[in-house]
Amino acid sequence: MRFPLNPARKPQLGWLRNALCLVSVGVMLISCSGCNLSQWAHNGFKVGPDYCRPVAPLADDWLESDDPRVLEEPPQFDDWWAVFNDPALNNLVQLTYEQNLTLRQAGMRVMQARASRAITAGNLFPQQQQAFGNYDRLQESQTIAVPSPVRAFDEWEVGFNASWEIDVWGRFRRAIESADANLGASIAEYDFVLVSLIAEVVTAYIDIRTFEERLRYARQNVEIQKSSLRLSKTQFDEGKTNQVGVYLAKANLSGTASTVPSLDVGLQQAKNRLCTLLGIPPSDVTALLGTKEGIPSVPAEIALGIPADLLRRRPDIRQAEQLVAAQSAQIGVALADLYPSIAINGEAYQASERFSNLFRSASAAGSIGPSFRWNILNYGRIVNNVRLQDRRLLELIASYQNKVLEANQEVEDALIAFLKSQEEVKFLQENVDDLDSALELLVIEFEEGAIEFSPVFVLQGSLREAQDRLAAAQGRLLLNLIDVYRALGGGWQIRCPGFHPRPIFDDQDQRLEVLPLPAPETEDQKSLDSDPAE
Repeated sequence: MRFPLNPARKPQLGWLRNALCLVSVGVMLISCSGCNLSQWAHNGFKVGPDYCRPVAPLADDWLESDDPRVLEEPPQFDDWWAVFNDPALNNLVQLTYEQNLTLRQAGMRVMQARASRAITAGNLFPQQQQAFGNYDRLQESQTIAVPSPVRAFDEWEVGFNASWEIDVWGRFRRAIESADANLGASIAEYDFVLVSLIAEVVTAYIDIRTFEERLRYARQNVEIQKSSLRLSKTQFDEGKTNQVGVYLAKANLSGTASTVPSLDVGLQQAKNRLCTLLGIPPSDVTALLGTKEGIPSVPAEIALGIPADLLRRRPDIRQAEQLVAAQSAQIGVALADLYPSIAINGEAYQASERFSNLFRSASAAGSIGPSFRWNILNYGRIVNNVRLQDRRLLELIASYQNKVLEANQEVEDALIAFLKSQEEVKFLQENVDDLDSALELLVIEFEEGAIEFSPVFVLQGSLREAQDRLAAAQGRLLLNLIDVYRALGGGWQIRCPGFHPRPIFDDQDQRLEVLPLPAPETEDQKSLDSDPAE
């Protein structure tokens, strides 16, 4: 029921006095319940723990730090793929950043987290706000015992009401902290997808160049072995050798030619994988690959920095840490249920029997006053919910620490593979050079009729296998370097405004129509990274 206000009555402040009394009662009740008011005030009038970064198990230095090829200077992450000195690769990375659909999905998750954070922040303001209006036609009963002079009348109403729960214990502010951390986690996830994506693009490109190099060796050997077969036939026809040499030459040629189809399959599959990363259907990517041929070369040295840099550079570690922060704030949200919620409820409206009088000052009415609610009989449920949130926090802390350990392992694994691959390539190159020189001498002796074809047959097969192993090892060397940069968390800086990528194409028609993929930074992230986010 609503009671009209008397416009002639002077405004009273009794409701404010009553509200203060109610707050005082609530504080006394909390004091009796054992709440640590000093800690509550120290935390900014918020219950629950304030977040601090968990201890992470980190090595002081890399296992291979004594190797002269490993430099302790900070690595250049902004465009690490530039070490391959290949403009076509730079173009592919930029195109993939703009067009990849998996990255776009991660960007949309960032937008969802941002909207969710805004919804949570809205709870700091009056949680219930509603405008209303209605009209009723009321008819009195004709059979009531007490006669009434008015049997029927109208009632017009229009106004609004609001209910505002004051954030005394920090429930809503802790929820905002959690939403901020979840937003940071979604940004870190975006960066992790971007790091993985760039590594996958470079990997696909290196696979393409490796298959091309292996095909070049195979086709070169096919032509050489065709010449050997013709020479064997000529010498057989002239009676200088028996037919065994012809059969051996044919066997060599067919064996080498049989490797070409499987290499063609691998090459095309690598190109198809590149198309998917680019966000386009499988198609001819010859124009995108450019005119540069061969497997790119890399410097022998690599800069790694120190293991502690992983905490700042690796997006998946940042994501794990942000999830810990989000869960830490949820403990405060759960703890707030132990204490009474204090709210101010108000309503203001205009009510009149006639519509013409509805907006007159005499038709004004309303109410305002404080209230509190306390779940005094649900402590078991609330306390166990606090325990639940606390155990989830401990689980996420363990996950974060394990992620740091895994990151250390990934860097060490990739680093040792890269360093040893350099040695493997060196030995294989020497092996190919020696076999090639020996084969030249044997072919000359065979042409002069000094030897049979058998030694040439053996050496041609050995050279073919050695060249194929060399090309594969050169490709693995580059893939191991890619794994090092992926493990170090490099590449996500491409989305920062300070990064200026190289131009892609002069012809804009070669681009695909794409949507922007914004990925904002939280305040905490900005404090970690000097570059502002988009």
